[in-house]
Amino acid sequence: MALLEVKDLNVYYGVIQALHNVSFQVNKGEVVALIGANGAGKTTILHTLTGLVDSESGSVMYNGEEITKVPGHKIVSKGMAHVPEGRRVFANMSVYQNLKLGAYTRQDQKEIADTLASVYDRFPRLKERRNQLAGTLSGGEQQMLAMGRALMSHPDIILMDEPSMGLSPLLVNEIFDIINDVHANGTTVLLVEQNAKKALSIADRAYVLETGKIVLEGKASELLDNDDIKKAYLGE
Repeated sequence: MALLEVKDLNVYYGVIQALHNVSFQVNKGEVVALIGANGAGKTTILHTLTGLVDSESGSVMYNGEEITKVPGHKIVSKGMAHVPEGRRVFANMSVYQNLKLGAYTRQDQKEIADTLASVYDRFPRLKERRNQLAGTLSGGEQQMLAMGRALMSHPDIILMDEPSMGLSPLLVNEIFDIINDVHANGTTVLLVEQNAKKALSIADRAYVLETGKIVLEGKASELLDNDDIKKAYLGE
């Protein structure tokens, strides 16, 4: 059974239709990539899944449960975390305070402390800067903080929106290594990424989005070799 199953999702912004009958699924333990140009609807999909945007019609099933109309804060407690585009860290709060906010749905203080320790192990720079204001971090460090904050909720699936945006090639490689590590430790990943080559290189499967519609899907390795994909998204 799919961990996440989206069927015939239609979303409007006013009179503009942003998503047209979007259907896809993410199985437990996969990395699934959504690729497409700017404005294709990738972020809208993630916002709809996490309750930030309402759908006009269609359904979102998560762990066998219909969550289409469930508010965002309750979706987090069900095991879905979102790393938003642009990081969205709380600039005037410390690194530590940002991370603690990621665990707001959890009650067991020992488990929270254990998760915090594992986040610091994965992101040593966050531990070094734990008392520093998040707004003073570099772009790469803020991205790590956004990822660490999402991991603090101990999610079954993590939705990542453009994690490489605005980062140097060296940092992009580091962020993708971290995504691989998160996945290797048992977290399912739904990845929205404009850097199609990097996304397809770590994904199991992928869906290609154009103007709010899924136009292609398949194994990521096959899409990497697809001439149309190479021409449109890989610069080849």
